[in-house]
Amino acid sequence: MDIQLSLFVLLLALAFANGTNDVSKGIATLVGSGITNYQTAIVWGTVWTVLGACASGLVASAMVKTFSSGLIAPGTATPPALALAVLTGAMIWVLIATRTGLPVSTTHALTGAIVGGGLAAFTGDELIWSAIAKKIALPLFLSPPLALALSFLFHPALRMAAARWDGACLCWLPASRALVTIDAKGMIRTLFQTTRLGQPVVAVPSQSDLPGPRGITISWDSIHWISSGLASFASGVKDAPKIAAMVLLGSVGAGWPSAQFQVGTFVAVALAMGVGSYLGGLRVTEVLAEKVTTMDHAEGLSANLTTSSLVLVSATMGLPVSSTHVSSSAIIGIGLLKGVATIRWRTVRDMVLAWIVTLPTAAILAWLAYLLLAKAA
Repeated sequence: MDIQLSLFVLLLALAFANGTNDVSKGIATLVGSGITNYQTAIVWGTVWTVLGACASGLVASAMVKTFSSGLIAPGTATPPALALAVLTGAMIWVLIATRTGLPVSTTHALTGAIVGGGLAAFTGDELIWSAIAKKIALPLFLSPPLALALSFLFHPALRMAAARWDGACLCWLPASRALVTIDAKGMIRTLFQTTRLGQPVVAVPSQSDLPGPRGITISWDSIHWISSGLASFASGVKDAPKIAAMVLLGSVGAGWPSAQFQVGTFVAVALAMGVGSYLGGLRVTEVLAEKVTTMDHAEGLSANLTTSSLVLVSATMGLPVSSTHVSSSAIIGIGLLKGVATIRWRTVRDMVLAWIVTLPTAAILAWLAYLLLAKAA
């Protein structure tokens, strides 16, 4: 098989594997807090992951540069088998982890695979160890405690807001052309009303006597859905550039052959991530939704806001934090706020062990893959 075709097939395979494991990070709180079922949540997460992956081509160029040329010394002649070995090692480990229901980091897997494949292809001096430590290892190490800290900050404020607005909603009433809030007792408060549309305005009632207001309604559920979509979008923004960068691994300046090639690569990666999310996202979602700690609205929203804010900021800066570490740590942090006894520590132990072994396992798999590919060539 042609080397370029093999590379692209493996690229899509890794994107598929990433989708099976990573879609859970944004949607687990929807199921865990009882808002919706698994199937609906997976469809929701899949759509937003694909949108984020497509958008990443515009906002995450720094991430592409980091993984394509920022870890290998300039001027190094990169063997064609290296990128294939890196993709193979990372893909195999992510699929194994997904099969066993363990949320792992594609960022970790790619990093380990680059190191393992690089050691097999070079003497080791060609790898920029300072860049690996500063740009990858350090952000990955800091992301769990940062996620814990942010969840501790977000949750009390959101818990207070949830208690104050429980049963209330933000609604648009078309007949009155008004934006209002309706509390749990049905009392209506007008926030904004316009009279400039050239038609008579129906007076806003003081109390709602309908089972539900006629118009667009934004409730606490709606906000949770939005936060979940944002977390999935952030995951797509973060992961697609790292996967697409494998096409350019080791190239000088990480330059794309053409704009059309770049767009096509990102779209293909996004679609493969979406297919993986939809077909294989259930197993890991079950673990994060049910087997770490119980969640309600405010807790799920806190976890999603923590995940989306950290991941989006780091992605635009080219710092590859792990959405797995961030989202899992945020959920664990929510459990700690409720009490140590509310956390299923056996699940947490298995997750942490999976995080620890991801780097060396992916490195060994990529090292073996390179030796086999180089021998076959």
